[in-house]
Amino acid sequence: MSKPEIESEIETQKQELIAALKACGAVRYGDFTLASGKKSKYYIDIKKASTDPKTLKLIARQAAFRIKQMDVNIVAGVELGGVPLATAVSMEADLPLLIVRKAVKGYGTKSRFVGDIKPEDRLVMLEDVTTSGGSVRDAIEVVRETGANVKYVITVVDREEGARENLNETGTELVPLVSAGDLLK
Repeated sequence: MSKPEIESEIETQKQELIAALKACGAVRYGDFTLASGKKSKYYIDIKKASTDPKTLKLIARQAAFRIKQMDVNIVAGVELGGVPLATAVSMEADLPLLIVRKAVKGYGTKSRFVGDIKPEDRLVMLEDVTTSGGSVRDAIEVVRETGANVKYVITVVDREEGARENLNETGTELVPLVSAGDLLK
């Protein structure tokens, strides 16, 4: 596909995803406190989307389409919200899955990771919603401690509140499937 064809396909996909997110009830209005501590008049509940098979398949197809343009060999997700997304995308892109735990478990392997990771690996991380990018940035640091590199973060929805800039500081590119500005139009 040529660059204009890719851009046209991405715009079509964006409109499909916006419709699917609204249809499954993932966009809610009211008074909410976000994980970042910020207050918001809207909430994007991607757990609603990731538990709806049609919407999850759509997200997986769209993320896999973006991954074809990237030089990566592993799809990663942070527990809990990133796991179903990364699992679906891993299957769609036919790439190995890595799950990043938020903390070391006190039993079993006591590893922060489920799956294999090597220093030469190039990862794309899946996020449900990004606001400041703080939680995924922590996971990126843990992955980089192994010598592996996180080059991209694909987020279903970017709230456009600093995540792109914060991730750029780490040398990681944020790739939103949809921005809040698009979703709330």
